Amino acid sequence: MSRSQLAAIIIVGLIALGYLFAKYAGRWMPKQARPYFEREPMAAFFLGVSSGFPYAMIGATLTSRLAQDGIDKASVTAFTLAILVYNMKPLWAWIVDGVRIPVLGRLGQRVSWLIVAGLLVIAAVANLAFQDPSANIFQTALAAMLVAFAGATYDIVIDGYRIETLKPEQLGVGSGMTQYGWRIGSVTAGALALYLSARYGWELAYLACAVFALPAMLTGLVMGEPERHRALSARKGGSEIWLSIAGPFKEFFQRHGAWLVLLFILLHKIGDTLGQLVLRLLLNDMGYSNDEIALYDVGVGFWAYLIGIFIGGILYTWMGMKRSVLLSLVLMGVSNATFAFLAMAGHTNLGLAGCMMFENIASGIGGVVVIAYFSALTDLRFTAAQYALISAASSVVGRLLTGTTAGAMVEAVGFVNFYWFTTIIALPGIVLFWWMIRAGLVDSSIGTAGKEDGSDAREKAEAFN
Repeated sequence: MSRSQLAAIIIVGLIALGYLFAKYAGRWMPKQARPYFEREPMAAFFLGVSSGFPYAMIGATLTSRLAQDGIDKASVTAFTLAILVYNMKPLWAWIVDGVRIPVLGRLGQRVSWLIVAGLLVIAAVANLAFQDPSANIFQTALAAMLVAFAGATYDIVIDGYRIETLKPEQLGVGSGMTQYGWRIGSVTAGALALYLSARYGWELAYLACAVFALPAMLTGLVMGEPERHRALSARKGGSEIWLSIAGPFKEFFQRHGAWLVLLFILLHKIGDTLGQLVLRLLLNDMGYSNDEIALYDVGVGFWAYLIGIFIGGILYTWMGMKRSVLLSLVLMGVSNATFAFLAMAGHTNLGLAGCMMFENIASGIGGVVVIAYFSALTDLRFTAAQYALISAASSVVGRLLTGTTAGAMVEAVGFVNFYWFTTIIALPGIVLFWWMIRAGLVDSSIGTAGKEDGSDAREKAEAFN
């Protein structure tokens, strides 16, 4: 039995165990933890595993492979541009909603696309496995871009399936489980690739990692077509395709306050993005060693983020959507202020540990509740396309901001004033969302994915609790 076959068997076994655990374990688990282990959030976890691994294959893992093959640093860093393909996924996201796959379409729109996109990822990763960067760097770059395209397409399908599978009151914990899965999938695939490459070469390493595409495909086959999925139209042909292209935009901007919601989507992470762009510059300037950075930034930060994800799911269920999102925005803004205090205090390991813990817990909470809110904004007829558009819009400002731009600001005003600036610039997003709550725009902007029987699903969740 090959190692790839063994890995596939292990993954299938884990999915089966997860299904049984979700079905029977809730009877003895603490009340706060039970929502995470219901069938739908567990499905979201396995979807996240498959979503995270293609990103790892063209990120740090590919960088290590190219460096070990003797590729020059300029070419290695240029390969990171392949990741930008993920930012362009709204261009073809409508296909996932509007194009029915022959034969496989009998399984359902979402399940059939999970299978096709998963097979596309496996083929793309296998193709990258057989490339020789030292012999043909251009062909390797093209193979990396194909992995990015396949991975982005898989993301589109996975997001649509996740939102439609989760009940409205499960969007919070479901988003948390997706992030757990994404982190575990990307880290495990990257670590497995490095381990196998050192012993058996990069070809086998990449081929073995291709099995990480299976969890989402098998989840779709086990769970079936989401009950909440709504077909675009009874019409077929060109009219249905046109509806899938124009419909997501038309439906969203017909909602009351849609332009203000879009403004919030664009603004809400500016302060956090700016602060993170120069974090390593701050730590280097303050004289922290690589070991200290690894311990506090990577080590403490990683576990704090996972804790934040868990807290975020609980807060979303307990506080409701509006209050939990507003709280997360405040926490993320305050986290920037902690780095201003750190810059003022000077080199202190205890201070750095506290900053990294607060920052990552806040980011974990925000990642869950904000993603749940964005998921609730989608219409069940255009789930995949609208979420791709929303997620792209939420990061577009951050993509326009570069480390060079932020670095120039630091040179001009210093780290202390810079981090106070990132705290202040987070205020417009906080105030805007607070005003949207007061004006009723948050409720009126929610799509059918966030509603049940025409009511605000979050308020129903509050009443349930």
